[in-house]
Amino acid sequence: MNIFRIKKYFKRRWRRWRKAIWTISACGIVAWLAWLGTPLSGQLEAVMTREEPAVLETLADLQTASEQVPSKEFRQAINDIDRVRTVHLNKIYTCGEESQVLGNLNGKEIADLQNKHPDWTGHVDREGHVWFDHHIRDLSDICKRSGYIGLDSKGNLSLFEGPPKDEKVMRTFFQLDIESMESALPKEVVYQLKQGIRIEDVEEYNSVLSTFSDYATTSSQKVMKLN
Repeated sequence: MNIFRIKKYFKRRWRRWRKAIWTISACGIVAWLAWLGTPLSGQLEAVMTREEPAVLETLADLQTASEQVPSKEFRQAINDIDRVRTVHLNKIYTCGEESQVLGNLNGKEIADLQNKHPDWTGHVDREGHVWFDHHIRDLSDICKRSGYIGLDSKGNLSLFEGPPKDEKVMRTFFQLDIESMESALPKEVVYQLKQGIRIEDVEEYNSVLSTFSDYATTSSQKVMKLN
């Protein structure tokens, strides 16, 4: 059985208990304040009645939000377009990317497209093609269908299309300290990594990366911090 699926199962159970505890506690505090006659501000009431505390928002959520704010330079470049340009859309998933050509559009049509999708970022390349980036918190179809995380021939933690033995690397994450990892982790976990860990959802994807990031080489850790 996949050890990461077991870990995910217990995480889900814990979240359900945490959600229930938080909801009961929040309702109790609201009722107590109401009994005291203490008025609640709109913001406080919104926070208290949320399913989970605001502090549980992850760094990844904040990073994605910042990535999805189009730059002033990109907006200006779009507004300055005075002729037909080829427009592309990159769907950038948590795992995987997909690209498509949206067509040849004039400046007004491109500006209208940006206004309809204010969360899209992008750039204009040297050939004058317009590239929109849409960040999506999900796995791409190819990752859902055949995504594996495992080791490449150089000891890098990598994302593969199919099992690692097929050597179809889609993305390389970081170099692993194999000796340190093998001495710290159970043999079955290391074996599972070498065979390839099937990735079926974002939670499992993040869990695997988090687990093995502890065994990244020093040089890889420096690069990860810079990113």
